[in-house]
Amino acid sequence: MMVIKTERVINRDPSVVFDYISNFENNPVWQGGMIEAAFTSEGPLQEGSTYDQTATFLGKRIITSFVVTRFEPNTCIQIESVTSTFPIKVTRSVEAAEEGCLVRAVVEGNPGGLFKLATPLLKKMVHRSVDQDYQNLKNILEKPVLE
Repeated sequence: MMVIKTERVINRDPSVVFDYISNFENNPVWQGGMIEAAFTSEGPLQEGSTYDQTATFLGKRIITSFVVTRFEPNTCIQIESVTSTFPIKVTRSVEAAEEGCLVRAVVEGNPGGLFKLATPLLKKMVHRSVDQDYQNLKNILEKPVLE
């Protein structure tokens, strides 16, 4: 089992940040390698909601269907892959902090096939990628809003 953790302080209201990271259609904007993401269930967002996402990793196209397995408005959302070439569970949480909010992510995965053979190297690559994604998120959400 591969477990990756990262966190960032983002100088924005926690509810704004949570709304952004829980709208999975935003994933291609801030996550590297993400091509598209679209909800496959009707709103509102809740436990049991589903979405599909297409990404590339190490030159391979990865199409994944996800289900929301935990949803606590403005606080925590957890998703798990239902179908994927790379089974994964992601937990994103947001809490108030002195300067806006603290965003935490825990990514858990069980690489299979050829990926399993390269788990130590893969873990470093995924950690670097996830860490960069959350830096991108911070940069995007802290940009001044033009009026």
